[in-house]
Amino acid sequence: MAEKIAEQIKALKRGTVEIFSDAELAEKLTESAKAGRQLRIKLGLDPTSPDIHLGHTVVLRKMRQFQDLGHKAVLIIGDYTARIGDPSGQNSIRPMLSPEQIEQNAKSYFKQAGKILDTSEDKLEIRYNSEWLEKLTLMELIQLMAKKTVAQMLQRDSFKKRLQADEDVYMHEFLYPLMQGYDSVVVQSDVELGGTDQTFNNLIGRDIQRAYGQSPQVVITMPILVGLDGREKMSKSKGNYIGVTDEPNDMFGKVMSISDEMMENYFTLLTDLSADKIAELVNPDRTHPKEAKVLLGKTIVAQFYNDATAQLAEIGRASCRERV
Repeated sequence: MAEKIAEQIKALKRGTVEIFSDAELAEKLTESAKAGRQLRIKLGLDPTSPDIHLGHTVVLRKMRQFQDLGHKAVLIIGDYTARIGDPSGQNSIRPMLSPEQIEQNAKSYFKQAGKILDTSEDKLEIRYNSEWLEKLTLMELIQLMAKKTVAQMLQRDSFKKRLQADEDVYMHEFLYPLMQGYDSVVVQSDVELGGTDQTFNNLIGRDIQRAYGQSPQVVITMPILVGLDGREKMSKSKGNYIGVTDEPNDMFGKVMSISDEMMENYFTLLTDLSADKIAELVNPDRTHPKEAKVLLGKTIVAQFYNDATAQLAEIGRASCRERV
């Protein structure tokens, strides 16, 4: 069993930034195998936008890996926390969303996430955190706030920067990571996934679980995918994104526009190709960069459509280039 668990951890570590911690993950996987119990793999989604792009899929793909190993994905739709606004990585407060915006965005997000996740009932659980957060009494909220100190909350980089710039940090912003941590308590999370911008929140979740007498979740952070411009993170607002609902030809064309230097990152985070194969593809002495990029484009298109459509996208782009 130890060898099998070691293989699983090796696969799960691919493309990650940090795991808090490897030893705890090994312990949870081992206990799960012995007891025949699914681990509960949590991912919190604040429906601040109706669309997802390849940057979002980096974490979703890691969640799918856990599903393929037999575990259950627990998607937390942050319909309640979205009303607060997540300060993660923000140098200013985010606007609060209306319940109607949240519901519309959540439905769209889930439909698109279903292109990556196994949506069968035994592999996926969807929860809205308004289910429990709306019911918290003032006393229960105060008890939750008493689990952390102001000094600990001010360790967040975005808060530090705003204070140093003499900009306001509002009290309600401290509630966001506490409430996200409380989500982990309610759903009894074994593992929480997130981008590096969620590290602070997810680690707070470990502390909150301990405070409520639970075994702390393992936290796995994933890198932020660089956008098409090669400089900033992929973002719809920056126009440097590839949407999961983009037309096949557009999706393929956008992949072909990335720089050669970005290919290794995209291959690692967006495909299932082995490390050895990726090393071969990104080595210009072994594979021509255009050939490697075509394979990357076809692989990504096939994930959201199928192999035949990916092949047509390549042919379609070649035809366009010939006409030009």
